[in-house]
Amino acid sequence: MDTFVTHPIPPVYDQDSRILILGSFPSVKSREEMFFYGHPQNRFWRVLASVFDEAVPMAVPEKRAFLLRNHIALWDVIASCRIKGSSDASITSVTANDLRPILDHAMIRQIYVNGKTAEKMYHRYTEPVIRRPCTCLPSTSPANAAWNLEKLVQAWERIRI
Repeated sequence: MDTFVTHPIPPVYDQDSRILILGSFPSVKSREEMFFYGHPQNRFWRVLASVFDEAVPMAVPEKRAFLLRNHIALWDVIASCRIKGSSDASITSVTANDLRPILDHAMIRQIYVNGKTAEKMYHRYTEPVIRRPCTCLPSTSPANAAWNLEKLVQAWERIRI
């Protein structure tokens, strides 16, 4: 059964952020932890740590510091939706997040989306408003089993500024 959920996690960014990474909508585990990519099987933090040749951040303060140190802003395309558990495929009734506070505050050079659902939602709801393209990177979700960690790291290398 799907439920209506509002995104509970604020964006991470500061005036030095240069790239913006957008997911689709936080998983149940991420919503419980109140931070992005909280499910231990999601490879997001391992991929970024490899790309930037750093240790994998574990606690939320470490993750936040990692992002800001590497000039990364992080949020999701969707502000609220109907969703079954953590299933991107079940998402309906979408309201998009307003990216203008981030774009007005930071000199974002490039916008990346984490996976095809984020890309689809970005093109449908966000790009017509902010008129900036995005680059889709392969999803770090464990559901994207076709991409092993090594392939993901290679694909995500392009985010280095």
